[in-house]
Amino acid sequence: MKLCKLTYLMLTFLFSLSACQQHEENAPIINFKKSGIEAKISMPQDANIIKTPKGAQVFDLETPLRCSVNWQTQQMITSIPYNIKAFNLVQNGSNDLMPRFEVTGFSFETMPAEKALLKLTKEAGIKLIAKDPPYASISAENLRGELSEVVKMIADAAEIYYSYDAHNKTLRISRKANFSLYVPKSRPILLALLDVLRGSGITDITSDWDDYSITFDADFELKNKILTLIGYFEENPLLIAFDVYVVKVYPTNPQKDIQWQSLLNTFDYGTIKSAKTGVIGRVLTTSNDLNIDALNIFLSMQGKVVPVAQGKFVVPNLWYARFDVGKCGQRQDIDANLSILAKASIEQNNKIFSNITLDSTEGEVTQFSIRSQIGENFLIIGIPNEIFGSKDKDSQTIVFMVPRIIRTMKTNQHLQNKI
Repeated sequence: MKLCKLTYLMLTFLFSLSACQQHEENAPIINFKKSGIEAKISMPQDANIIKTPKGAQVFDLETPLRCSVNWQTQQMITSIPYNIKAFNLVQNGSNDLMPRFEVTGFSFETMPAEKALLKLTKEAGIKLIAKDPPYASISAENLRGELSEVVKMIADAAEIYYSYDAHNKTLRISRKANFSLYVPKSRPILLALLDVLRGSGITDITSDWDDYSITFDADFELKNKILTLIGYFEENPLLIAFDVYVVKVYPTNPQKDIQWQSLLNTFDYGTIKSAKTGVIGRVLTTSNDLNIDALNIFLSMQGKVVPVAQGKFVVPNLWYARFDVGKCGQRQDIDANLSILAKASIEQNNKIFSNITLDSTEGEVTQFSIRSQIGENFLIIGIPNEIFGSKDKDSQTIVFMVPRIIRTMKTNQHLQNKI
């Protein structure tokens, strides 16, 4: 009898859900499955929900530095002094001293870290809160020392962070912690670190241009990478800065295509040093005779030129960095979700080896490996705008890049606020 009643109630419940779903066809649906019963619940959307206005959402302190390029007075090699002692990585948040208990002979075998810590802290009357378990399973034998030391041993072995609240006698553990990285008062160095973090896929970053700090959440892997990057600056490293110009071109040629072959007639032979094919598009290495002004004149003869963005980003030698085109352009533009990822290295005779990837929210667009000399530029051509959702099949996106070298020198002085 009870089974029949339950079946009736479930049928009534599912019928009500299906009826509700018919009235909320455009509402998001949450699926869940439990105890062999599957159901769908429609969550109505609130059309009147209050959101932050778009103008406030796109406010960005980096824009005046990131998105201004002086194409007329570019220095191919510059030097900046910096104070190595200014680097400091600090974990944010309070972490009180733990009670002074002596731990002797604490052992456990193949146990998730949160369970090992629960076993350890239970006798001390400390409440354990695990933010994002399960954590790595670890083993230990005969751990000894003060409670705080043993907790640190376990946390480090499992690559998790912890903080203790003495007032509430609570130990919190999580995979990530909030850090602030303080850097020398050098805009190129701060931009380089921001670009490296974004190249690592970290986008939730807060930068303070007054005290030259970057605040972000990091797991153990990212923290160790940042520490490696700080150590890298001990060696007076080279930085590679890329000035970037992105445009869309809508051809007016009767053949409905840009006649790139005309570049060889417009410029002296040798201006185009090399041409390389990617998965999509091609990359040309050019002398500085094909500069931003000459490029615009050539493109205007081929069709309608629509500037998308210009800006700069900085790549530490042998590291990845990322430039988001939307930061320096119209956020509603079809190219706004385009990103340029670069890894560069300096080789003998001032040659630069660059790995350039064009990426979008839909995935990788194309990739090129380029070897060039100081004073040579890159011109990426033939990227159809259809990739970004354009209905104009004949339009293209063009990316023009100028690499520059920044030499760093350790000093007690601070760099003036120029880049």
